[in-house]
Amino acid sequence: MPDLFSPYTLKGVTLRNRIAMSPMTMYRSTDGKMDDFHLMYLGARAAGGFGLIYPEQVAISPEGHTTPHCAGIYEDAQIEGHARVTSMIKNMGGVAGIQLGHTGRNGSELKPWVGGDLGQQLSPDHPEGWQVVGPSDVPYGFGKRPYPVHALTVEEIEAIHRKYAEAAVRALEAGYEWLEMHFAHGYLAASFYSPLANRRTDSYGGSKENRARFLIEAMDAVREVWPEHLPLTFRLGADDYHPDGVQWEDSIEVVGWLKEHGADMADLSFGGNTDDMVDPFFGDVSAWVERGAQVKREIDIPVTVSWNLGVPQNADRAIRDEKIDLVLLGRPALANPHWPVWAARELGHKDPFELVPEDWGWWLQNFRGHDPSIGWPEVPVAPENLDEVA
Repeated sequence: MPDLFSPYTLKGVTLRNRIAMSPMTMYRSTDGKMDDFHLMYLGARAAGGFGLIYPEQVAISPEGHTTPHCAGIYEDAQIEGHARVTSMIKNMGGVAGIQLGHTGRNGSELKPWVGGDLGQQLSPDHPEGWQVVGPSDVPYGFGKRPYPVHALTVEEIEAIHRKYAEAAVRALEAGYEWLEMHFAHGYLAASFYSPLANRRTDSYGGSKENRARFLIEAMDAVREVWPEHLPLTFRLGADDYHPDGVQWEDSIEVVGWLKEHGADMADLSFGGNTDDMVDPFFGDVSAWVERGAQVKREIDIPVTVSWNLGVPQNADRAIRDEKIDLVLLGRPALANPHWPVWAARELGHKDPFELVPEDWGWWLQNFRGHDPSIGWPEVPVAPENLDEVA
């Protein structure tokens, strides 16, 4: 029976454990490049024991950014920064994954702490803004993204698919060993899949098969250039939580189609195509685990999910019960770069310090001193006794 700390192999890549760090937007790039911040931030999580480490969603084109300050891999000049990061992750024992995406009508945004809310959009004529694109001329709306959307032509869609492939080639050159396609969270591919955003009447709109066409063709484009021995996965916006949007039952079949087109793993999440959601279960513990188990069972494809798996016992149970294959952690990874070490201690792992680099581990294993003094309390220490154990 697997557990949270058992190795996991997909295609020709083996992860040291089942703990992965989710892609999270950091708003720290200049001209789409990754720099010392990303080296520190991502390297620390690899040193902290995560098996698979993603940077943020990485844009395949300039207009595919979320904000002007997000990372990209659409120019050769951006490869060097990515290569420094992948080298550090590998040196610290992790595997570097990249999530490729295009934000579509959800781009041209302000940093959330500047705009006062997530998703506040810059107008197309703002010095840092741009014309957002989508399947149809339907703005996201709700007061945050009100600006006109350019409906992509078939020729423009084909050009975007080529950009996916070109970005994948650069990702390989930069040293990434795991590639995920971002088809969720209201971004371009998710908006093609959702009837809330897609009002087209051509071969990319209407039926479920047509609305999924953009996703499948993007997968095909990357599959042609991405090596077969390296994992190719996707994050699918599998439910809009809206009666007129993407429905969970339909998405199970779409996962099967993507598997047929060369996908090696399904990463399941929400659609994100509207703020008008009905009974979303974002606050539920292990929110997507049972749905992941259903897809794993019915489609026979490896599955990973995120959302509220930051309690070690819950994460471990999802793996032990074989409902999912990997656990994705976002906010827990931000809060604690050594989450895997902490989780190992909580779960009674025989040697939590084997998860850190061997030089650190040697000192922590062999010169323990007084455990509470090295930030490793075995029992609670009462405030009045702190001087006695310092």
